Amino acid sequence: MKNFLTAVLGITALFIATPSKADISHQLSTSIKLTVDAAASQTTRIPSVYTVSGSNIQLDTAGGLGSLTAGSGVGYTPADYSIVTAGDAFSFSESYIEGDSIASGTAVTSGVVGTLPTAGQMTTTAGGVAGPLAGSISSDGTFSITAGGAGTSALGQFTSTILVD
Repeated sequence: MKNFLTAVLGITALFIATPSKADISHQLSTSIKLTVDAAASQTTRIPSVYTVSGSNIQLDTAGGLGSLTAGSGVGYTPADYSIVTAGDAFSFSESYIEGDSIASGTAVTSGVVGTLPTAGQMTTTAGGVAGPLAGSISSDGTFSITAGGAGTSALGQFTSTILVD
């Protein structure tokens, strides 16, 4: 009988679940990202430049650049030259580039710059138009996105993460 009881207890122990520990977490996440490109303008001002060079030339009346005035480009006054030795070869070159004036500030109204400053070198990028751009997430985690106008993007994402420690 003792052997029988030991056998029954041994078989019963095989069918009894032993406790174990496991941490399980499950996370569901839904997100939407809507963007509208901003308008941008980058300018580089051109400086005023005056150059003169030559041989067998004499300066009679000085010209060149005018005085610097805040807010405006530099003015130019032509010079008078004469040949030093008549009948001899001569060379003469004179050039002038009018620089950009200092632009006044720009104002942004409702996200739009009405008038952009002009300069010798300028890169302008138009801003996006939101138009019908939209996105929504419902309580069950589903989402919907609606495309917008030019210069927009919409990104919808659903993530399911299961972590077992």
